[in-house]
This record gives sequence, structure tokens and C-alpha cells, in this order.
Amino acid sequence: MTEKRDSAPSTLLQRFFSGVSESIFHGQLGVVDVQLVDYINSLLIRFVRTDMLHTVRRATGRPATEVVEMLIEADKRIGVARREVHRHVGDFTLFWSGMYPESLRQMKSRDHADHFVDYCQQGKRAYAIASSIEGGDDRPPCDLLRRLSEQFEMCAYGLREVRRELENRDGDPPHQKTLLF
Repeated sequence: MTEKRDSAPSTLLQRFFSGVSESIFHGQLGVVDVQLVDYINSLLIRFVRTDMLHTVRRATGRPATEVVEMLIEADKRIGVARREVHRHVGDFTLFWSGMYPESLRQMKSRDHADHFVDYCQQGKRAYAIASSIEGGDDRPPCDLLRRLSEQFEMCAYGLREVRRELENRDGDPPHQKTLLF
């Protein structure tokens, strides 16, 4: 019984994000790539926990918080480890480009190493590199990562629409909010 209670909020949140993502990508954008939309939905679920944004670690053990640092770490790795860091760079840049594009100005300020980083270009590149490294059955398929690279801008736009939908729900009457959560 405890397991169901612990997993219920996650399941509810997954269903909620899935519904919003599918509505935006399938309904508004006409994207019928179920695998791609499911991946974006899982990205949203993963990044609900902010600690998941900084899973790449530097040699010192401290998290790499900027794209430049993550790319340096990716170059130090081989095989699946390299693939996973590049995939994370793609996910990180897609998330920020789509959900919080206004934050990119601060992240690219002169005080940050990402000052000269083009998040869209680096995200596309990172997904392309990750797609060229075989990852095994328990990892996203290479062709999905390739599609994320090729359709990065559209995915970021879709995430902006997801955010807009979430913000619009804030204006719903209180009785409707309780139905969702």
C-alpha cells in the first residue's frame, strides 16, 4: 500500500504533463511522433526535480552547472558515458530554451562561462553527437536523439507552448485547479 501512495503523486504528475504535452504537440503543432512527445514529457518529469538539471559532475565532484562545463566533461568521457553527458546537454539546453527562454539572458551574462554559448546550436550538436553513440536497449534510441537534434527549434517552441498552457491554468477558477491535483 505504501508503494502506491509514494508513486501516486508521480503518476498523477506524469499524467498531467502527458496530457498537456500531447495536447500541445499533437493537437496544436500536429506532431504525431509519439516517441518524441513521450521523451519531452519524461524530460519535464525529470526536471521537476531541480537537482536533475545538474547531474553532470566535474572531476572535483561538484556539479557542472553551465553548458561549457558540461561539454568539457563530455570530452573527457568515452562510450555510453560520453553519450549520456551529450544527451544531458541536449536536454538541459532544450529545457531552458523552451520553458524559460527569458532566463537565457542571465545565464549568458558576462559573469557566466556560457556567455558565448548558443543554446539552440549546442543542444542540436549535443543530441547529434549522442545519437552517433550506441547506448543499449535501456537508453533512448539513436534515431530519437537524431530527431531531437533535427527538430530542436520545434521542440523548444512546443515547450514554450506547454509553459504558456501551464501559466494559463493559473487563471482557472479554484475549483478547476483541485481537479488537476
